Amino acid sequence: MANIMDYLDWRGDLTLAQSPFNEVDNLILSQLVYINFDYIVPSKWVDANITIREAAILYFSMYGKDQIDQFSYMVRASIPLLSKLAMSPRFADARLSKFENMIDLDRTKQFAAMHIELGDGSLFVAFRGTDNTIVGWKENFNMSISMPVAAQYEAVCYLEDTTEVCNQLLRLGGHSKGGNLAVYASVMCRSDLKERIVEVYNHDGPGFDEKMIKSEAYQQMLHKIRTIVPQSSIVGMLLEHEEEYTVVQSNASILVQHEAYSWEVLGNSFVKGESLEKKSEFVDQTLKSWLAGLDKKERTSFVSALFHVFDVGDIRTFEDLSRARWQKINNMIRALNQSSEYKAVLMRALRLLLKEARKVFMASRKKNDQTESGEIRMLE
Repeated sequence: MANIMDYLDWRGDLTLAQSPFNEVDNLILSQLVYINFDYIVPSKWVDANITIREAAILYFSMYGKDQIDQFSYMVRASIPLLSKLAMSPRFADARLSKFENMIDLDRTKQFAAMHIELGDGSLFVAFRGTDNTIVGWKENFNMSISMPVAAQYEAVCYLEDTTEVCNQLLRLGGHSKGGNLAVYASVMCRSDLKERIVEVYNHDGPGFDEKMIKSEAYQQMLHKIRTIVPQSSIVGMLLEHEEEYTVVQSNASILVQHEAYSWEVLGNSFVKGESLEKKSEFVDQTLKSWLAGLDKKERTSFVSALFHVFDVGDIRTFEDLSRARWQKINNMIRALNQSSEYKAVLMRALRLLLKEARKVFMASRKKNDQTESGEIRMLE
């Protein structure tokens, strides 16, 4: 089935004047910000811009195939998209600016964002999702402990700082954590900016705590938020959502459905699914029950223990984890064994997770048995 790359083959020759901005365009721009545009797209503090066509020419003059092969998966996956956009009348002349990319180990912060000025006169603010860095994933875990995390705070500052002197209509969007950041920035920014926001797209990004979704600021922005998730969504079901969500079909297995290139497209929209699959609901209910069984102190201890092991093993990215040699693995095991406290925390959390998974499974099976019995009685 077709995806966003096929969409560009079909409709990339149509300008925004000929075919207005749609949900697929949004996903494309949300993926573009995963590319390492450092020293190519002008930074947040520079009053300059560059077209996508110009950015692509510069990018491929700076990086050859051997270098690109060493980049993280999310960057490598999005580079073919850059090539297609550069040849597309719909996007080639869109102007990129205000690129910001920061990793702060001390503050557990991973943040990146970019402006994309479109041919219809609107401005798309794209927020990057979690990259392959361990610090980025630790920040995701921290969302289950308290909010705002550092990247959420940074998203609000970025939106306010970079849109203060312009008066364009705004669209905000992002994939994974980027979607969460887009929503958070729209809810927490100044009121004059909120009036300029047309839509906010959250592509399979986690939600928020109950305090956030019940707040007046969130409720006021709710009608502009569009959440889109694949049928077997896991990341997008984390934490709480107040808004309705659109389910789209994916051609990948459950864990890989988070990857936006697997989402099916027909014409200028996604191929819709009727509802979330049962395995997605099972994982969602299990994780929510598991987190509910851990108080704030226990969640903090779990995150500290887990990422302490990674730190001892000098694991900075998921590529490091996948390529870890026996020495690093041995160091991580030794670190865990040397700390009885951390070991106890991780073992308790794992036992609780397995316990909650069994409870959710048994409840689901009981519900299915009751449904089947009811259907049989109706037939009789």
